[in-house]
Amino acid sequence: MKAPIVRIAMAALAGMTLLASCTTMPPLAATAAATPVSTPTPRAALGYVVGADLSFLKQAEERGTKFRDAGVEKPGLQIFRDHGYNWIRLRLFHTPTQLPNNLAYTIAEAKAAKALGFKFLLNFHYSDTWADPAKQTLPKAWEGKTHAELVQAIFYYTRDTIAAFRAADAMPDMVQNGNEITPGMLWPDGRLPQHWDNFAELLKSAIAGVDAGRGDAPRPLILVQIEKSGNVAATKYFFDNLIQRGVEFDVIGQSYYPWWHGSLLELRDCLDFMAEAYRKPIILVEVAYNWRPTEYRNAPAPYPETPAGQREFLEEVQRAVLATPHGLGKGIFWWEPAVPSGRLRNRGMFDDEGNALPVIDVFDKYTRGKPPARTSP
Repeated sequence: MKAPIVRIAMAALAGMTLLASCTTMPPLAATAAATPVSTPTPRAALGYVVGADLSFLKQAEERGTKFRDAGVEKPGLQIFRDHGYNWIRLRLFHTPTQLPNNLAYTIAEAKAAKALGFKFLLNFHYSDTWADPAKQTLPKAWEGKTHAELVQAIFYYTRDTIAAFRAADAMPDMVQNGNEITPGMLWPDGRLPQHWDNFAELLKSAIAGVDAGRGDAPRPLILVQIEKSGNVAATKYFFDNLIQRGVEFDVIGQSYYPWWHGSLLELRDCLDFMAEAYRKPIILVEVAYNWRPTEYRNAPAPYPETPAGQREFLEEVQRAVLATPHGLGKGIFWWEPAVPSGRLRNRGMFDDEGNALPVIDVFDKYTRGKPPARTSP
C-alpha cells in the first residue's frame, strides 16, 4: 500500500508547488465558489477523546524501537488501542528537512491508525519545522509573499492536503489549523498582538480550505489550540478577539504541561471559565508528565517524577476534565508517549527498554465494560 500513498502525496505536493509559484491568484471568495462542496455526510457527535499524539511512532518503529505491554512486544498503535485509546493526533509540516512529518509519512500513519479503528486529528503547523509560542516561521516556499498571497497560499495548501488524505482513504475527523497559536501564525504577517485582523483572515482561509478539500466526506471538526490552560485572562483575551472577528470553529484545544502552565487548580479554573463563557467542547490536546526527574530537579513537584507519580498526574487531569461544567470536557491527548531514546522519552509511556509504564492503563477503567459475547461450546 506504500506506493499508492506516496503517489498521492507527491501529486498533492506537486500541485501545491505549482500553485505557490503563481504570481497572480484569484480572490479567495472566487476560489471557494469555484470549488464545489458536496452536502456532507452527517457527522457523529463528539464522544470522549482518549487520545495520543503519536507523530514520532512510525519513525521510532522503522528505526528499530520496540514497545512491550506486560512483557509482550506489540505494534505501538495496537498497545494504545488495547488500552482504550480511540484518537490519534498527527502533526504535519509543510516541507520538513530534518523531521519526518511530511505528507506521505503522515498519510501512511493515519491509514494505519484508521485501520485499527482510531479517529484522527490532523495538526497543521504551517511551517517547515516546529510552530509554537516561541516561533511561527513561514514555510520557505511562502517567504516574500504579501498578506493577500499568504491568504491564498494557506487556502490552496490546506485544500490540497485535505484532498490528499481523502483520496488515500485517511480523512481526518478533526483538524487544527495551526499549533499553539496564541502568538498568531505565519510570522510576521499574522503575528499577535500586532496583526489581529491579518491573523483572523489567515485562519478563516485555512478553515475554508478544509471544507474545500473534503469533497463529499463528512466535514471535520475544527479545533483551535492555544497553550494558556492555567491562565483565564490570556484565554479570554485570545478567544474573545477570535470570536469578535468572526472565526468559526467547533472545539477549544489547550496544552497542559504543569511546569509551563500552572497548577491543577489553575487548570480547573480555566476549564470552568471556558465552558461557561464559550459553551464549546474542550480538549486538552497536549498533556504530559515525566516518569523520571526532569522538570522539577530544583523545585517542588506537584507529583513525584516517577512512574507512579506520572500515573497519578494523568488520573487527576482526567478527573479535572470530567468535572468541566455542562459536560464540555471532551478528552485528553498525551503528547508523544512512544518515542525513541532521548529526552522526550522522559515524558513518554515506556521505559528505556520499551516496557509500558503504569500510566498506560489509566483509561482502562473508563473504556472497559461489557465483555464480548461468548460463543456456546
